[in-house]
Amino acid sequence: MEARSPAQILEYTSDVGLAKVQRSLLGQVILSFMAGVFIAFASEGSNMAAFNLFANPDTYGLGKVLAGAVFGTGLMLVVVAGGELFTGNTLILVGVLDRKVKIRQMLSNWLVVYIGNLIGSVFIAYMMNRSMLFNSSNGVLGGQTIKIAAYKTALSFESAFFLGIMCNWLVCLAVWVSYAAKDVTGKLLACFFIICLFITSGFEHSVANMYYIPAGIMAKSNPLWVEASHVGAEQLANLNWLNFIIKNEIPVTLGNIVGGSGMVGLLYWLSLKKKKAD
Repeated sequence: MEARSPAQILEYTSDVGLAKVQRSLLGQVILSFMAGVFIAFASEGSNMAAFNLFANPDTYGLGKVLAGAVFGTGLMLVVVAGGELFTGNTLILVGVLDRKVKIRQMLSNWLVVYIGNLIGSVFIAYMMNRSMLFNSSNGVLGGQTIKIAAYKTALSFESAFFLGIMCNWLVCLAVWVSYAAKDVTGKLLACFFIICLFITSGFEHSVANMYYIPAGIMAKSNPLWVEASHVGAEQLANLNWLNFIIKNEIPVTLGNIVGGSGMVGLLYWLSLKKKKAD
């Protein structure tokens, strides 16, 4: 299969960034909502596939691999079906460095897409709670949902920040490699393996956490799910909307920006820009 070279990927990434900031506001809002929904579906599906494995220390690693295999569906939908995902859009920096995109255009896109991703993700979290699917396995799925959210809101700023860097380093590499492919099969394979690695590793994705943590906050109102979570009273008290933003979303988002814009976009631009000019 014919593929773009790294220098061609750089040029393509720059052009994609320009197209993203030129999209209408309505288009950005709708596609960012859809991307939030896609990632939330991938998040709840990966939890459903592996929650019983997560509950057992002997099978925890296997559960992460299985969750990673399912989670890749989210980015596949974004890349192939179409969506505006904040973490992937950190690559718009390449267009800024090429002077095709203004910084204010990039920041405006990030803000709109971030809010749209949040709305889509929380919408699926709400529907999952209302669906009562968290009753699966006598409430163990609901318990794991609470446990995951409590863990994420208990991270230190430093830990969440570095987990965010490593996460979006891989996510943007998945997007980057998908840009190399000129057919759907190549794009799907690029997403599958690299995203599976990110989830298996346990890194922090700001948009995925827009599902995981709100789902846990909503789920803790159900006594059966709280009992199945085995989460202490102090951790439950710390699982709230304020800590969702301060303890997780802020440091993870900053880390995601560094991982995507800096470790992928900037480094490839610095290494390939002379070849591109040639």
